[in-house]
Amino acid sequence: MATTDLSKIIATQTEYLKPFAISLTRNAEDANDLYQETMLRALVNKDKYKHGTNIKAWLYTIMRNIFINTYRRNKKFSKVTSDVPEDVLLYNVDKKAKNIGWSNVRLGEIKSSIEKLPEVFRTSFELYYMGYKYQEIASMLNEPLGTVKSRIHFARKILTSTVER
Repeated sequence: MATTDLSKIIATQTEYLKPFAISLTRNAEDANDLYQETMLRALVNKDKYKHGTNIKAWLYTIMRNIFINTYRRNKKFSKVTSDVPEDVLLYNVDKKAKNIGWSNVRLGEIKSSIEKLPEVFRTSFELYYMGYKYQEIASMLNEPLGTVKSRIHFARKILTSTVER
């Protein structure tokens, strides 16, 4: 298949891919990077696409794999930096690293706030952010769907007010 043909077909999938990227990254800037990387990899690997198969599924798989690999790479980096003494990190820090450090502090505050949530809210909230859908959480906890949604909503509200202080 010619690159221009595949480019045209891929362009029709933009309306599905961008929201998927946002749902994965939860950040518009990262979502745009993920989307662009997906387009690049799809075009580079155009010979691996079998004409007539589901292009949307193929692109979703590429995007999901890029996201997972990036997440793993970032997680590995943060583990390496956590093993380095703090004074060494502070001495060798540039502006980007300062932002990462601040993000890690904020992340620690958020994790602490999550642990302080009442059990009834925390369980639903953690399951949701582990990737479970509302319906799956409702089934797991044997609770009505509306109850699960409201618990997650209230957990977010509590966390927002706690972390903003």
